[in-house]
Amino acid sequence: MTSAKTFFCVAIFALCVALSALGSSQVPSGRDVVKPQIYASLEPAARGSSFQIAVVMKIRPGFHVNAREKSEDYLIATDLKAALPSGFSSGEVSYPKGILEKFAFSKIPLNVYQDTVILRMPVTALADAPLGEQHIPFKLRYQACSSELCLPPVTLTLDAALNVVASASAAKPAHPEIFGKR
Repeated sequence: MTSAKTFFCVAIFALCVALSALGSSQVPSGRDVVKPQIYASLEPAARGSSFQIAVVMKIRPGFHVNAREKSEDYLIATDLKAALPSGFSSGEVSYPKGILEKFAFSKIPLNVYQDTVILRMPVTALADAPLGEQHIPFKLRYQACSSELCLPPVTLTLDAALNVVASASAAKPAHPEIFGKR
């Protein structure tokens, strides 16, 4: 049997065991296990300014998601993508380092995120960025798991709303509780 088939069989068996152990308890969805919030480091942001957009993932206790740098090929890595409107440019998303955790279903420790994780993307409002309220859509993909089961992968659509102004002197730092952390 190939390793993918073996994994699939083990995963199905583990899911069945977990579901029978839960009895009347309901299995949560991945959308219920991870609560993402999105923030901009400037409010307002000025044309020509560089700032960051952060997605803060709050992961329910007892669950984890795979880190960006996944431990095994079959795992689904956390992924954040933006669909930038005209007038904006961005750099690469900065993913934090995961933590190696040992789970009964894996022979090797897995690189995961737990608790609260902050993903950051550098963004620049170009000189021709439209003024006023702007929206930058994001797609966040992850798979939430516990020590007993993995939920189906989830892709969420997020919206970063920010106000763009013409004057750099009007741009103000925002959310120091998020952007001051590293």
